[in-house]
Amino acid sequence: MTPAQDTGPRQGPRLIDQLRDLYEGRARGSHRFHSALLVFDIATLAFIVATSFIERNNLIETVDVVMGLLILIELVARMLASRHRPRELLRLSTWTDIVAVVSFLAPITGEAAGFLRVLRTLRILRTYTMLNEMKGRHGPFHQAEEVVLAIANLLVFIFIMTAIVYETQHRTNEHITNYADALYFTVTALTTTGFGDITLPGTTGRMLTVVIMIFGVTLFLRLAQVLFRPNKVLHPCQTCGLQRHDPDAVHCKACGTTLNIPDEGWD
Repeated sequence: MTPAQDTGPRQGPRLIDQLRDLYEGRARGSHRFHSALLVFDIATLAFIVATSFIERNNLIETVDVVMGLLILIELVARMLASRHRPRELLRLSTWTDIVAVVSFLAPITGEAAGFLRVLRTLRILRTYTMLNEMKGRHGPFHQAEEVVLAIANLLVFIFIMTAIVYETQHRTNEHITNYADALYFTVTALTTTGFGDITLPGTTGRMLTVVIMIFGVTLFLRLAQVLFRPNKVLHPCQTCGLQRHDPDAVHCKACGTTLNIPDEGWD
C-alpha cells in the first residue's frame, strides 16, 4: 500500500481533534457551539416542563425519541472529545444525561414510569454545568454571568425539590396528583406565600417544607443582590487583587494600577 492510500486510520483522530476544538477551544466558533448547546439544553427543559402538564400523545412520543437521540449524540461526542474519559463518566451531569436518554427513548406512557419522567428534570444539572464551563469566556454570557448563574441556581433548586416533593407525596397526598401540583407547592413554599391549599403532612413533610423555605429564600435574596448591584466585570488587579471593576475602568479604584480589561467588542 502506498503512502497516498494510507489515509483511513487518520480520520478517527482528526474527528476527535475537531470535537476537542469545539468543546475546549476559546475561539469564536467554540463559543458559538457552547451557546448552541446551552440553547438546546434550555429548549429541552422547556419541553420537559411543558409536557408534564398535558396528556401523552403520539406527537410527544415522537419528539421524545428525537430529543433522546440528540442528547445521546451529544453525549457520545462529549465522551470522544474528553481527554479523561473515566473522569467524564463519573461526572453527575453525564449520568443525568444517561438517565435523560433512557427516559426519552423508553416507552414511558404509563403512570408507573412517572418517576422516570420526573428524573428528566435533573438534566438542568447539565445546563448548570454548561453555565459554569462558560464562565470566563467572553461574550454576552460573560457580561452577565452572575445573574445567569443566580437564576440557574434557583431553577436547579426548584426542579430538584419539585421532583422530590412529587415522588414522596403523590402516592399518599391527595393534593399532589401530578407534577404541576408539586411545582405549585414548591414555588409557594420557597416564596413563603403559603396559601395553605396544599400541605405536606407528617414530620418528613414538614421538614421538607422547612428546607424549601430556607434555601429558597436564600437563593431569591442572592438573585436580587446580583440584579440590583451595579454591573461589574471580573478582572483581578495584578497589584492589589481587587476582583471586580467597572466595564470601562482604566485604573483600579483601590490602588490606581492601570488595567487592561479584555473587550472583544460585544455590545
